[in-house]
Amino acid sequence: MNKFLPAGKLPPELMGSLFSGYEVNDPSVLIGPKVGEDAAVIDVGDSYLVAKTDPITFATDEIGWYLVCINSNDIACMGANPRWLLVTALLPENKTSQHDVENIFLQITRACDQFGITLCGGHTEVTYGLDRPIIVGQMLGQVDKDKLITSSGAQVDDDILLTKGIAIEAVSIIAREKEDYLLERNYSPQYIDRAKQYLKNPGISVLKDALVAAKTGGVNAMHDPTEGGLATGLHEIARCSDVGMIIWQSEIEVFPECQILCHDFDLDILGVIASGALLIVSKPECSNAIIKELSREGIKCLKIGKVLKPEAGVKMEKESEIIPLPVFGIDEITKVFA
Repeated sequence: MNKFLPAGKLPPELMGSLFSGYEVNDPSVLIGPKVGEDAAVIDVGDSYLVAKTDPITFATDEIGWYLVCINSNDIACMGANPRWLLVTALLPENKTSQHDVENIFLQITRACDQFGITLCGGHTEVTYGLDRPIIVGQMLGQVDKDKLITSSGAQVDDDILLTKGIAIEAVSIIAREKEDYLLERNYSPQYIDRAKQYLKNPGISVLKDALVAAKTGGVNAMHDPTEGGLATGLHEIARCSDVGMIIWQSEIEVFPECQILCHDFDLDILGVIASGALLIVSKPECSNAIIKELSREGIKCLKIGKVLKPEAGVKMEKESEIIPLPVFGIDEITKVFA
């Protein structure tokens, strides 16, 4: 009897088995389908074209802003500049007004303007069977051939850095999608508004974080922890690079609103959707310079761990105890919508 898959990303083992049976025969495809890599990379002559597609499925409020940020994050994690965006918007029947469409378009174009991205096409329709809008981005970027960064470049003894803090996107989604529930739980309107603003402050974009780190130099890998949270992002780097890790929980930055809302909704903060944080794996001798340059740009960055040999596994030091870093098959945010 077939077992239905849960909501969220497909299990990495399933994805790996699917990809193992597919061979990329085009020699211009430098990076094709691979678990943990943020985008595809194609050789187009003088530079690499970096291509990414990602949907927005949890958020509905400010969905256009989410779309641009989430897709451009993955391009930037490869050391590339996001340049061009195509959008497919699927809108629910009998729930979509002209104002709704105009509002989503305005959100997308404003975000594109802020990040220097060109909206250059796509498709929009009202679709049968949906209960909320779903929009899918296709982002393209460029990177010089000697500047490409991947998730698979981590080396033993590298430092693991984290910008901003975790669960930023989760806080924004909860505040925007569950406002009535929060008011019923006696959260103040001021608190909810502050949590909503996590979308832009500290913000779910890591474009600036990634470009500053890449420009500073010494980066061996970068990754944008999204679905499955920080823990999943770390496991994906370890899997891609065939390395182990030790993570120091005490060094992971957690904002107050993140801590409170995750506790209230019984979400493990290590496994909840985490756009807004950037994982940087750097040569040890370059870490301080990266942290310093990010600080100059107003971006907090902390060293949260080290890369180890693969036989060490992926572990976390928690209150002086070494334990396996948790694995999350389903993003914790799904509990909010259950």
